[in-house]
Amino acid sequence: MVKIFIDPGHGGKDSGAVGNGLMEKNINLQIAKRIDAILKNEYTDVTTRLSRTGDQTVSLSERTNAANAWGADYYVSIHVNAGGGTGFESFIYNGKVSSKTPAWQKAMHDAIIKQIDLKNRGMKKANFHVLRETKMPAILTENGFIDTRADANKLNDKNFIEKVARGHVNGLV
Repeated sequence: MVKIFIDPGHGGKDSGAVGNGLMEKNINLQIAKRIDAILKNEYTDVTTRLSRTGDQTVSLSERTNAANAWGADYYVSIHVNAGGGTGFESFIYNGKVSSKTPAWQKAMHDAIIKQIDLKNRGMKKANFHVLRETKMPAILTENGFIDTRADANKLNDKNFIEKVARGHVNGLV
């Protein structure tokens, strides 16, 4: 049984990025819930947990501690970008990672890009808490720019959210 920890970034008092009438915390949760539902409905050899299932505040340490204590096999942190760009990018830790983490990032990244119509901003590395403090392969995805109207219009479309979720599931599978 594969254990997948799904982390919709931000939540509660932390809205994350805001733009074009949208809040990142809400989009992250929509995507995460769809990933969870697809995995539960279509696969029997997987179990999932979410860091949050509603609009609550969960610290970064609480997120990674929960995944580590549960013994998750994979950690997926869902985000939406800001800063005036456009497109999709994924991150893994920029320090020591398991040998399967880069290959997993490539599988996830390619599967998501195949599903969505966003510019490919590439596979990157960063020193983010959720990537550094997890004991399992971990990825953080940035699924479009909330402050760029073209990306925000897609993020406000349930069909696009479904494609983003499907891309994540395909990469996990």
